[in-house]
Amino acid sequence: MKISTSKLSAKLVLISSVLTATMLAAGSPVVLTRDNSTISLEPYAPNIIRVTLSMQKDQALSVPGFGFIGKPSDDSWSHQQTDAADVYRSSRMVVTVDANRPGPPPPLTIRDISKFFNGSAPPAHITIATPDGRKLLEMTGWSQSVPNHKDGNAGVLHDRRPSDLPFFQVGATFVSPDDEHYYGLGQNHEGFLDHRGHTVECWQNYTATAGPSVCVPFVVTNYGYGLIWDNPSRTTIRPGFNEQTNWTSEVGNRVSFFVIAGATTDEIYSGYRQLTGTTPMLPKAAYGFVQCKQRYIAQEEMMNVAKGYRERHLPADVLVLDWFYYSKMGQMDFVPEHFPDPAAMNQQLHDMGFQTMISVWPRFEKGSRYYDFLLKKDWFEHLADGTPTNGLPYDRAGSDIDTTNPEAARWYWGVIRDNIISKGFDSLWADETEPDLPPNGSYFSVGPGTRYFNIYPLVHTAALYDGFRRDVKHRALILSRDAYLGSQRNGTMVWSSDIYPTWDAYRRQIPTGLDYSASGMAYWTNDVGGWQYLPETHHPAHPPLLDPSDARENVGGYDDYPELFTRWFQYGTFLPIMRTHGSRTYNEVWSYGKQAEPILEKYLRLRYQLMPYIYSLAYKTYETGAPFMRALFMDFPNDPIVADLRDEYMFGPAFLVAPVTEQGATRREVYLPSGADWYNYWTNQRVQGGQTIKVDAPIDTLPLFVRAGSILPLGELVESTNQAQKIAKVRVYPGADTEFVLYEDDGKTYAYEKGESKITRLRWNDASQKLTHEGAKAWAGSDSEILEVVKP
Repeated sequence: MKISTSKLSAKLVLISSVLTATMLAAGSPVVLTRDNSTISLEPYAPNIIRVTLSMQKDQALSVPGFGFIGKPSDDSWSHQQTDAADVYRSSRMVVTVDANRPGPPPPLTIRDISKFFNGSAPPAHITIATPDGRKLLEMTGWSQSVPNHKDGNAGVLHDRRPSDLPFFQVGATFVSPDDEHYYGLGQNHEGFLDHRGHTVECWQNYTATAGPSVCVPFVVTNYGYGLIWDNPSRTTIRPGFNEQTNWTSEVGNRVSFFVIAGATTDEIYSGYRQLTGTTPMLPKAAYGFVQCKQRYIAQEEMMNVAKGYRERHLPADVLVLDWFYYSKMGQMDFVPEHFPDPAAMNQQLHDMGFQTMISVWPRFEKGSRYYDFLLKKDWFEHLADGTPTNGLPYDRAGSDIDTTNPEAARWYWGVIRDNIISKGFDSLWADETEPDLPPNGSYFSVGPGTRYFNIYPLVHTAALYDGFRRDVKHRALILSRDAYLGSQRNGTMVWSSDIYPTWDAYRRQIPTGLDYSASGMAYWTNDVGGWQYLPETHHPAHPPLLDPSDARENVGGYDDYPELFTRWFQYGTFLPIMRTHGSRTYNEVWSYGKQAEPILEKYLRLRYQLMPYIYSLAYKTYETGAPFMRALFMDFPNDPIVADLRDEYMFGPAFLVAPVTEQGATRREVYLPSGADWYNYWTNQRVQGGQTIKVDAPIDTLPLFVRAGSILPLGELVESTNQAQKIAKVRVYPGADTEFVLYEDDGKTYAYEKGESKITRLRWNDASQKLTHEGAKAWAGSDSEILEVVKP
């Protein structure tokens, strides 16, 4: 039988597709050759694809790097090949890799230029789109270059030992449409929300210009996708310059990245969760109030602070012991003159409803009891000759333990368990997780610090979390200064490090935190009030709104500091973790003057009144991976005004928070996003969205709005989450049909992972003005006693 060429070609394509689908069922990626390079397309879900390119085939086919735990899955992907391109498709994505076909000879000038200058990798053009043809992402080129003097990076070759893999600088370039906006990418204190037009230096850098930076190389855009860059070396992102976005990593042997398509931003975070891990429920106490300062010097001082809260009947849950309770860095002991019986102290604090957190550094100084043991084991971050890296002559705190080594990591947890946790401390503050001694030019167990620059926060918090899961019955809670891809699965909350007590630093905290949470790290917080020491004098441009005269012992000549602290505290009430910290003599809510005190108490009590709402938001994050401190682009993607709105955000589905960040201000403009009506939380006035309004904001008022069509469960006042909290009201803000999942569990153990919890689904029908509910019984009284429908 005679078959036409076109029919034969079509038949071969069909056979190829069937064979490819069969191959994918066995878990193999599509592997393509382009000139002398290899391109791998590896699916993880219908809406998740991993793209890898390398001049070394084995590197293109190797597994993802640090942070990833997701497993590849074909999930009905199919591959078709034509002369023009390879097309790889699912029900959610179409990935097209163009063929590198020879074209007409280039012009003479181009040929002459190529005699002297050329690229480091063959061309590659990859487009990722939706099945209906909407383009998500277009990669126009990539690089894998040997470090050299032309690029100014030849010095990095000194960080490579002969036994290490070759060093290449790797990067990729993507098309950047004019209206694409970029969010996430870890922590950058420069005050931007949309990163477009701003270079992002993605690495753990305590000395970054605006404040310590943290690298989480995950970006979410308004084009319906998220991109995770799979390279832990120092990486520079240049978003939106010259209609391009460029990623460049200092060291690598491939370009590797994941693309997650999402109809909503929450679907993108679901993909991030699948790839890098679930955000566990923290102890319920973590969602209350965390009281801290630098530092409580003695056991008696800790007890007096706790008594101060209980005698005033003020809610608080976690009391923190910062550093220098020990005799030497790494000694893992308690100075007996200051802490004669930490176990008894913790028992007393537990009896008062407090949990305790303690700072544990990864540093060990010479002469401390474990230093020689660690040196013998070669468990320090070290130089090429094996010498432990240190910070001499100015930093005399010793060397960092290398927790990339699993044996060292397990040992590290063991000494903390036996010397610290055994005394009754509930949670750990993992300070200096950059690590404190930058690893470029040094070496970890896994390889050169230059190659693995950003992984330390991930492996270090994992050492502690894994230990908690093995040896401690209650939930782990780890406060970490830094993060990397996957850190969220380690029971961590991260804070923005050692910031200044200034209006400028406070103002920049808002977009800093929004981008951090947009990076898949839901539990971000900061040092309310700033960490650094107060200047001796500070005279504001406007008369202070709070009288500092009765707080001079604490604030000195910083005339407007009680005002700054109060505004910052109001903002802190609506963070995922509410925590105050700093280098003031005193840092309790009664420490900033008689005018400030009742305002601070008002917001502290409000935090606990909102606990049923906040804890339910935490459960949703556990289920979906989506943060509940949300830049406005997440919930209002069709409103262009919010694309770079830096000083407002959503706190869960109900609250729009608009902190006052200008000294002396008693009014501020608030933009209410379009697509909803809004209620002023304090007055119940209803306002149409899509407009900017001026809002009164006296010193005791944080501008706060509730979206029409919200259900807000409110709890009775308690002094800690250790007390049972009844539902006092279920407040409904009418204006749309809505539902809310009210969640409760024991707040302490991992029983929730086995389904031991109470879930109540609340539904509001706006037409009938009726609230219904199903599931667990959430209150004892009648619905009419609990329900409160807001009327403007």
